[in-house]
Order: sequence, then structure tokens, then C-alpha cells
Amino acid sequence: MEKTAGPFLAIYLNDHLAGAAAGVGRSRALAQAHQGRPEEERLRRLADEIAADRGALLSIMASLGVPVRHYKSIALSVAERAGRLKFNGRLKERSPLSDLVEYEFLRLAVEGKAAGWRTLRILADRTPELDAAELEKLHDRAQAQIDLLEDLRKSAVAGVFTAG
Repeated sequence: MEKTAGPFLAIYLNDHLAGAAAGVGRSRALAQAHQGRPEEERLRRLADEIAADRGALLSIMASLGVPVRHYKSIALSVAERAGRLKFNGRLKERSPLSDLVEYEFLRLAVEGKAAGWRTLRILADRTPELDAAELEKLHDRAQAQIDLLEDLRKSAVAGVFTAG
């Protein structure tokens, strides 16, 4: 790896790690909110995959000797939790609008994760510590997550805006 890329790559990976921490929190909360509903199992699997992807990123960072900057993950996790407190048109129960907004948030987060895997895949050609095949698998899984979230988002649109 080129020396000039070192500090920038460390910042980049720590930013993605912070986003991953927020994504794990949001996906788990979303799965919990759907307990007993038809989407529950798919959302639980999604949350498990997002947590596994965060673990993969931690492993990649370790193999590259990139130190983890915990303050970034903590800050984004706090922001993610604060983001759950939103005005959604209902006071005592979960609004269908919450599902739509959260699917969109998670989809954007997974799009970012996929871009990160693509970036690392480019670097893998000149960085022996990066496993190109593993990065392809991670990217493919992110794409499947995007597809799932888009399906859930479309269903939520129908539930929010066509309900009587």
C-alpha cells in the first residue's frame, strides 16, 4: 500500500466502521419493532448480516494495521439512537411512516457500505492484505441487502400512502 494512502485509508475505514455501528443498532431496533410481524425473520437475518459485515470490516482493519477510533462509532451510535425519536404522526404506537423512513435510512447506509467494499476491492489489486474474493462476497451480500430493503420499502409505501 502506498504510504500516502495510509492516514486517509484509516480515516475512511473508521468512518465506515462508525456507519456500521449505527447500521447494526438501527437494523436490530427495526427487527425488534417488527416482532410477530411477517417481516420479522427477514429483518433479523438482515441485522445479523449487518453485524457480520461490521465484524468483517474490523478484521480488514486489523489486517491492515488500522487502529479503531471508537469515538466515531460512539458518536454515530448516539446519533442513530436519537434518530429513533422522531415525530411520526402517532404518540403511543409505531407509525407506518416509521417503517418507510427506517427502510430508506438503512438502504442508504447499505449503499454506502457497498461503495466501501468496491473501494477496497480496487485497493486489493495493490494491497496483499486485502482479499479480493472476500470483498466481492461482501459486496454481493450488500447488494442482496439493498434489494431486500427496497422490497420492504415498496411495501411500506403501499401501507402508508394507500391506507384508508
